[in-house]
Amino acid sequence: MAEYNELYQQVILEHNKKPRNFAVLEDANHYALGKNPLCGDQFAVYVKLAEDGTIEDVGFQGSGCAIAKASASLMTVNVKGKSQADARQIKEEFQQMVTGGLDPKKDGNHLGKLSIFEGVKEYPVRVKCATLAWHTLDAALSGQQEISTE
Repeated sequence: MAEYNELYQQVILEHNKKPRNFAVLEDANHYALGKNPLCGDQFAVYVKLAEDGTIEDVGFQGSGCAIAKASASLMTVNVKGKSQADARQIKEEFQQMVTGGLDPKKDGNHLGKLSIFEGVKEYPVRVKCATLAWHTLDAALSGQQEISTE
C-alpha cells in the first residue's frame, strides 16, 4: 500500500507541476467554467468536438489545488479522441471510484491510469477537488457555460 501511495503522490505532483493540455483552445466549440467555492478551485474547460461528436481536442485553464489540477490534466489526456458517450462513461466511473462505489481492481471499468485517484475516497473533502474538471467537461459537452460544485 505504501508503494501505491507513493505512486499516487508522484503522479499528482507531476501533473500539478506540468499539467497536460493546460491551454485555451482558440478553436473550441464547447466551453464551461467550473467553480468550487468551498476551496477556491476554478477551471475553464475547452472542447473541440469533431463533426462526428468525437472529442478532437480538449484543454483547460485555471487554478486549483494539486489534486484538482492533476485530475484535470489526466482527464484531458484520457478523453481526447473519445466519443462524448465514452467520455461521460469514464466520468461516471471516476465519480463512482472517488466516492467509494467502484473498486477499479475488481469492477470492470475504463479508468486505466485514472485509477491512481482511488485513494481520494479516503478524503471526502477532496472528492470535489478531484471531480471539478470532470463535472466541468460534462457541462461543456451539455452546452452549459458555468457550474458550481457547492
